[in-house]
Amino acid sequence: MCRWLAYSGNAITLSDLIFDTEHSLVDQSLSARSSVETTNGDGFGIGWYDHCEQPGIYKHIQPAWNDPNLMDLCRHTRSQMFMAHVRAATSTSIQRTNCHPFRYGRWLFVHNGLIRNFRGIRRELALAIGEDLYAELNGTTDSEIMFLLALHFGMDDDVYSGVAKMVGFIENLGRQHGIEFPMQMTLGITDGERLYAFRYSSEHDSRSLYVSESVAALRHLVSAEQLARLNHYSDYSRTIVSEPFHDLPGAWKPVPESSFVEVAAGDIQQREFAPITP
Repeated sequence: MCRWLAYSGNAITLSDLIFDTEHSLVDQSLSARSSVETTNGDGFGIGWYDHCEQPGIYKHIQPAWNDPNLMDLCRHTRSQMFMAHVRAATSTSIQRTNCHPFRYGRWLFVHNGLIRNFRGIRRELALAIGEDLYAELNGTTDSEIMFLLALHFGMDDDVYSGVAKMVGFIENLGRQHGIEFPMQMTLGITDGERLYAFRYSSEHDSRSLYVSESVAALRHLVSAEQLARLNHYSDYSRTIVSEPFHDLPGAWKPVPESSFVEVAAGDIQQREFAPITP
């Protein structure tokens, strides 16, 4: 599958999390520890928010560990909200338009997982996207179609409902085609103000997902030496990851199966997630 991270907090350089931790996202692209595939080298992407109306994006089909431009960009870019993704392709081509994150207006979207038998139902899924959003379909992945379907089902107004209806639609269609477990996903979504994450699969055996403990709480849990590693993060900084990138004690909480997480100014709300058939 893939590995991804999403950060919300005070402005930090992108390299702080993408390169400069013990088990950084770039390290995970070479040697993931909690993934079906050890190597995630079929492209990468980063998306970040700054003073511009839309978030910035940089993607490439090279492995993340083999692009010096990525390192340079991350060392020179600061942001209060960003996402990064390293890809292990399933059934679609290695091309730039298939790399995450996907962008629409202020929205960014990353996915780890798959729609099973996607090739068999892709046409029906694509044709369910509204005409205005269908024009935004650039690649060939199940992930991008999931993003546009969630927008089609109202994610712009209600993130939970839009995603729940997207999943419900895909599961319903898949089962009509004899697919027992159509959906496998962890999702990261943001509009630059709030960060959202989902962990769900039709068989209730989803890929790993973790959310960081508050930095304020960690300051009371770690040693003085470990505390120095937290100095440039604010108390309201939070990170959601496919797998942890350091081993600070108490730093990571697994996101439970079938869950929805919302992060706003460091505050985390979590509740059960269930599909809605639209």
